[in-house]
Amino acid sequence: MTHSRFRPVFILSALILAAHSAPAVLHAQVGAQIPRATHADSLRGGNGAGRDWWDVEFYDLRVRIAPSDSSVGGFTGITYKVVRPAIAKRTRLQIDLQMPLVMDSIVQDGQQLPFVRDGNAFFATVAGNQKIGERRTLRAYYHGKPKAAVNPPWDGGLIWRTDSLGNRWVATANQGLGASVWWPNKDTQADEPDSQRVAVRVPDPMVNVSNGRLRRVVRHDDQSTTWEWFLTHPINNYDVAINAGNYAHFSEIVRGENGPLTVDYWPLAHHRQAAEQQFRQVPPMLQCFEQWFGPYPFYEDGYKLIETPHLGMEHQSGVGYGNRFQNGYLGTDLSGTGVGLLWDFIIVHESAHEWWGNSITTKDLADMWVHEAFAAYAENLYAECRLGKTAGARYVIGTRSKVRNDQPIIAAYGVNAEGSGDMYYKGANMLHTIRQLVGDDAKWRTVLRGVQQTFARTTVHGADVQAYISKASGIDLSTVFAQYLTTTKIPVLEWKSDTGGVQVRWGDVVPGFTMPVRLVSGNASVQVTPGSSWTRVDIPMSTNGTLRVDENYYVVSRRVP
Repeated sequence: MTHSRFRPVFILSALILAAHSAPAVLHAQVGAQIPRATHADSLRGGNGAGRDWWDVEFYDLRVRIAPSDSSVGGFTGITYKVVRPAIAKRTRLQIDLQMPLVMDSIVQDGQQLPFVRDGNAFFATVAGNQKIGERRTLRAYYHGKPKAAVNPPWDGGLIWRTDSLGNRWVATANQGLGASVWWPNKDTQADEPDSQRVAVRVPDPMVNVSNGRLRRVVRHDDQSTTWEWFLTHPINNYDVAINAGNYAHFSEIVRGENGPLTVDYWPLAHHRQAAEQQFRQVPPMLQCFEQWFGPYPFYEDGYKLIETPHLGMEHQSGVGYGNRFQNGYLGTDLSGTGVGLLWDFIIVHESAHEWWGNSITTKDLADMWVHEAFAAYAENLYAECRLGKTAGARYVIGTRSKVRNDQPIIAAYGVNAEGSGDMYYKGANMLHTIRQLVGDDAKWRTVLRGVQQTFARTTVHGADVQAYISKASGIDLSTVFAQYLTTTKIPVLEWKSDTGGVQVRWGDVVPGFTMPVRLVSGNASVQVTPGSSWTRVDIPMSTNGTLRVDENYYVVSRRVP
């Protein structure tokens, strides 16, 4: 799947449909050509015998970066818990590290483990006496020149740049592509460590800002410094980040639902004044999202906004920002309504991922709609917080012009495949439609907060989120989710005139599809629940004989003879 087609619209972090080493495999549809998954896809996206018997508890990442030759080197300490017997077929442990990086050695209990390489996966043979419940640690030592991102963040990897003053500037951006593009790990969203250290050694006078809180700064005799950061919460591996450059720092305290929240800003030093002005949007944004989604998920690790040489990415507790200190999306409004020019798109969208994508992470890349649909929908909610409900609705409805309906939103599972970029604004409009079905804004807020409370800081299947929303709302939304997430068709409300009213039915829908909708004709409106068969509705026709659907429902209408 190429990404150039999304660039005018979806240039975020998670507006990144990151480059894959293999084509995406999508749900079958009539007439669709389905690319075949490769062996490498299955190793990366699956939970095979090299992964299924151990659970990551802690990553101790220690890496040195050398901007002079674009190289990295170091090790990852991996502490894991044995959750199944390490017997026979499970004496192999899979560690992912992408070419052209080199695995130097894998060491456990002072002994080098034999290993073999299978593409971007390394299989180490561990001792066979590892028992259920045991905690073991190994170190994976590596070095090399990782894939360089030429046009980040769409083609992920290491970003080696200089700022406008000629200072070296290095960052990572690897959603979809995977964290193993620059450090060894169990590269799957399904297994997050309970905590993590990120210690990055950089040449002076560079400052490295990573996730979590700064614990130590160690100066070395060779004119380099190690910046050691620590996260106390689980983190998905694509969120782990390097941001090294000539940074300034300022901070404030935001009073949140769970008390004082530390908010730290790291712009380039010569951009500090611009950042102090633009970043004033952060506190009201955090307060808006806490109102809708519940408390910020990572009070212990704090919130940071870090200037980056790429447009932006949702790196947990260290959000990447590259929107050039302007409102909108690089100065444009993706909704075409003007509403999106009243706030900074990257601050809002990427910070929403702290809840959707970082606190709640999908186990499989195929379910990335949970990250992106909710983050895109959060743009609408922020517009509502700032400008009122009508403006918020106008914004999300305006983004429908970006929907392509070219591929299903949910991709095939187990093969590291992503679905269509429609997961952003088709997904957001699906959620806006569900809000209309709930019909009670206070209840809808309770549903959204309930999702966060129930699944906070865990990995989930998309089906888990669907089931929760159906149960909490009291509405069976199974066919609604199936329609918008697994097909490329928008529901069509077909209608025809009838004496004193109209007849209506749903077309282009999945079997059993049922969804209430509000019909409008002139000054009259009525709520109806059509099915696949014609249903008569008593509504007076307008003088020009037209009928429309309330635009807050993401459907189309079609008059039939």
